[in-house]
Amino acid sequence: MSQKKTHSSSLTWYEALAVNTLYAMVYLISLMPFKVLYLHSDMLFHLIYSIVGYRRRIVRKNLTRSFPEKSEAEIDGIERGFYHFFCDYIFETLKLASMSRETIKRHLKFNGIEQVAENFSQGSNVALYLGHYGNWEWMTSIGLHLPPEGIGCQIYHVLESRVMDRLLLRLRSKMGTMSIPMAETLRKLIMLRSEKQLHICGFISDQSPIIYNVPYWTTFLNQETPFINGTEHVARKLDMPCYYLDVRRTSRGYYVGNFIKITDNPKALADGVITQRYTELLEQNIRRQPELWLWSHNRWKRRHEDFHNEARKQKA
Repeated sequence: MSQKKTHSSSLTWYEALAVNTLYAMVYLISLMPFKVLYLHSDMLFHLIYSIVGYRRRIVRKNLTRSFPEKSEAEIDGIERGFYHFFCDYIFETLKLASMSRETIKRHLKFNGIEQVAENFSQGSNVALYLGHYGNWEWMTSIGLHLPPEGIGCQIYHVLESRVMDRLLLRLRSKMGTMSIPMAETLRKLIMLRSEKQLHICGFISDQSPIIYNVPYWTTFLNQETPFINGTEHVARKLDMPCYYLDVRRTSRGYYVGNFIKITDNPKALADGVITQRYTELLEQNIRRQPELWLWSHNRWKRRHEDFHNEARKQKA
């Protein structure tokens, strides 16, 4: 969890103006009914898939290496399905600006969340593993399903653009979720615990580890893959029961998240066990509905030797 970026300082007046202007534009777009938003999504699909070809080379490489057993026609179908979903994801995220809490509770349901309430009753906070799968931005509504004494929070990567960073934070806070920069993870969670504020914290742990980290390596989607293991270290240090959120899209704009318990006692497990279980559950999720994962991310850009070389530089 050694992300260094944080935007703690105030915005300049022109940055604040840009955020407010962009948010106003997003809000106006979000007022469109879902049917109209999805018409725009279909038009965007034809633009970025057929005309622009946004990251198609990366997507194709990721798909063919992940599913060597699939035919070219099957890969084509997953590829098109991914781009269709990715456009839906964009407009669904914009919809957060004006989406009521009642509406999002109809579009995203959680099964098994009562297990979290049971953990809360025992005084335990909870770590929730997620992936860039389904509409992960809508998962910020999880706090609406918790007992009144609990809150939802999420760990996020600070963006290079302060304007876009603040814009996304405004959208992510619409449902009452606390956003914590990755660099501040442990400090903020310790603070919440000291204040006796019960919480469930979401960790999206399938991005590529930072080069100066020591990742957890495993076979994932037919490839040797490094995973961030900081989530496991935080859960063990703070003794947080761990769950995985298994996501399904039941129809366009409708999702169900199923809570799968990984462990109630992270300290009792050997190093790497929790991360390995997470990778297995995520892969099962992806294989069931592969178009819902973020295939445009250059997930396999680093090899063992890249991390070894960086470690040698750190020691030199």
